[in-house]
Amino acid sequence: MKRKLIIIISAFMAIFTASADEGMWLPSLISQRIADMQEKGFRLSAEDIYSVNQASLKDAVVLFGRGCTGELISPEGLLLTNHHCGYGQIQKHSSVEHDYLKDGFWAMSRAEELPNPGLSVSFLERMEDVTDIILKGYEPGMSEDQRVEIVRNNSNALIDEVTKEGKGLRATVEALYYGNQYFLFLYRQYEDVRLVGAPPSSIGKFGGDTDNWMWPRHTGDFSMFRIYADKDNNPAPYSEDNVPYRPKKYFRISTKGVQEGDFTFIYGFPGSTKEYIHSEGVRYIEEIGDPHKINLRTLRLDIMNKYQAQSQKVRIQYSSKNANVSNAWKKWQGEVKGIKKMKTVQTKQEFEKAFDRWAQGGEFAGVTDKIAGIYKELEPYQFATDYYSETVRTVEIANFAMSIARLFVQEDSTMTFDSAKAAALAEAFYKDWYLPIDKESFVAVMNEYDKNVPADFKPEYYKEKLASYGSIDAWAENIFTNSIFTDQSKVVALTAEDKDMVTADPATEFFNEFLKWYYADILPVTTRLNQELQLAYRDYMRGQMVYCRTQRIPKAFYPDANLTLRVAYGHIKGYSPADGVYYTPSSTIKGIMEKDNPDIFDYNIPQRLRDIYATKDYGRWADASGEVPVCFIATNHTTGGNSGSPVINADGDLIGLNFDRVWEGTMSDIVFDPEICRNIALDVRYVLFTIDKIGEADYLFEEMTFTE
Repeated sequence: MKRKLIIIISAFMAIFTASADEGMWLPSLISQRIADMQEKGFRLSAEDIYSVNQASLKDAVVLFGRGCTGELISPEGLLLTNHHCGYGQIQKHSSVEHDYLKDGFWAMSRAEELPNPGLSVSFLERMEDVTDIILKGYEPGMSEDQRVEIVRNNSNALIDEVTKEGKGLRATVEALYYGNQYFLFLYRQYEDVRLVGAPPSSIGKFGGDTDNWMWPRHTGDFSMFRIYADKDNNPAPYSEDNVPYRPKKYFRISTKGVQEGDFTFIYGFPGSTKEYIHSEGVRYIEEIGDPHKINLRTLRLDIMNKYQAQSQKVRIQYSSKNANVSNAWKKWQGEVKGIKKMKTVQTKQEFEKAFDRWAQGGEFAGVTDKIAGIYKELEPYQFATDYYSETVRTVEIANFAMSIARLFVQEDSTMTFDSAKAAALAEAFYKDWYLPIDKESFVAVMNEYDKNVPADFKPEYYKEKLASYGSIDAWAENIFTNSIFTDQSKVVALTAEDKDMVTADPATEFFNEFLKWYYADILPVTTRLNQELQLAYRDYMRGQMVYCRTQRIPKAFYPDANLTLRVAYGHIKGYSPADGVYYTPSSTIKGIMEKDNPDIFDYNIPQRLRDIYATKDYGRWADASGEVPVCFIATNHTTGGNSGSPVINADGDLIGLNFDRVWEGTMSDIVFDPEICRNIALDVRYVLFTIDKIGEADYLFEEMTFTE
């Protein structure tokens, strides 16, 4: 299986080189793309990008937290990522007295850098094709369950073996091309990561949700951290004795600037794409899944925004939550629009028909019909899952109640309860919880649940409770009036003897009964059907490659994103979102001033920035036009997880930080349009300008390396 797929991929790449800037390529295989990269302007080698024998650019890139990218910019562990990637840490350190979200934060010495328990960064040590190892013992004719068990056991054995090699190592085995190929990713993880600096949110989140996913953009979306290690440069838990990490490689920073047509590439951890899915999968996303999820999140955001506008405390409490909810909400809107505009469902249907004609009588005959049939059976269960996730699972008090309930543990005949853990969970929860928001959101989303989910896909518990209370409003009143989880003091006072009370609490009961229903009635079916889909897609993926190769159809095949390190390359380029409209690829500080509005939180820039603009006191950060550059767009193929990724020029120097995509191109997770798909990056010169002129932390420049 492995050799067959590799031959197909290699032969395909030998025939076709993608002319558009589509693709998220594995760094260890970048030698297959390097000629195309160099033809488009890149001046380094494949070994400069990825090497296990010497320091390479991969050693300056980290997986930041659980879903962002960061890059090293100094020999002393200084790290850049997006403001929205560090937002949770900035928010945790913020209070009404020290509002780092509003005012920004700058450590003026190493002693002032703030620790972040729970935050880690991971460097990729190496990646390698391990398909033969992972499929050892598998024989044709075995069931999918048998195959899954073999893959799991072989993966666990390999992970155990490779993580014995040193401190802080962790590993994953990831399936590529729907399980036609397996790769090992070995990481070294560092857990002492301290906040160094962040601009005010009116810079780092300038434009807020209004500008999110839009172009032109003027957001200074960056934050700075420092990685610490023990005296031997090994990963270590937080300690005052730790010292700044000494990286194998860090990025030089280019202050030259960018021009339309310049080569760019992005090195990062894209999260998830579905470039090869069947038309029925796209149809569900376009017509059902995304529209319903958009509606549910609109209701929640309206409620959050109302209360956040009324109180600074609530604004701080819900800033991170609001951002998390709104990000996908707006992305889905652009995704639906792009899918429709490109007629993606129709295009895929036409491809599938042609594929079926070619496949008749062969190995891949009937595979597209099989996939369509599975989707038809899966659809109502997926719909129920979507609603469960976007309604029940969003009730904050119910989630918290269940987290406390899980602290009761039966040990033989004795019930134990971790009261210290409960107190810590309570402190974190109540710090950022506001009852009116949670209660109104409960009413709003559960009314939509009642209206839109078919009766056969609602738990009996739900039907009984609704009949008992008569309305969602009355049910909410019962939960938010009678639950002990509205009172922090009651939670802190819990003991092992209170298990029955906690279990019977209306908030716990609500979450637990839905959870039991989901695990009993929904998850087993979706698991079975998704396994069947995975198996069918494995054949269809291989079939697409054979079909396109033999029919000489120019289609670029690269593994779907799965939060593993990838290279995407392209060039600086504007775009035309509509007839008569063309967006140039760069924005400047002038655009910030045009949007500045002291009456709107997201557009109320610091007075310091207004004063600088008035006097044009830009220092060395102005471009040839006399303005400070802020953002630029390029044709790199990106997705979630690429937030914070370094944008690199033809010489391997840092020119920007990726942080978004244009709204019209968010369908690129499913279908890439080279004419309109653009990634949005923060120009590194605006980062430097902000550090210098706003943060007055130019001492940090002493540890950076600049190229002109």
